[in-house]
Amino acid sequence: MTAALDADGRRLLWRCRRGLKELDVMLERYAAAALVEAGPAERRVLERLLALPDPELAGYLLAGEVPEEADLAALAGRIRRAGGTGRTACGMIGPKDRTGSTESEDI
Repeated sequence: MTAALDADGRRLLWRCRRGLKELDVMLERYAAAALVEAGPAERRVLERLLALPDPELAGYLLAGEVPEEADLAALAGRIRRAGGTGRTACGMIGPKDRTGSTESEDI
């Protein structure tokens, strides 16, 4: 899949390697699937997301927290959906999951 990416796409894919396996898997899975067709605007949003500190990024992708910026919130949601089942890493349903719930609840 990386052979089809341009240099900018490969750079973004490389930046998805964070050192926290859960983040690495989610980010790389999303990037490998989406970057080939992603336009410049979506790539800029991904770049902004990847610039966040790991604890903040983990909160958005693994704990179901929602960024204040609408474009980052939308991208975090797409990454969560591409990376798994819609459940957070702690085994809870994340905000606005497949059931339409906006609250986290124990499984």
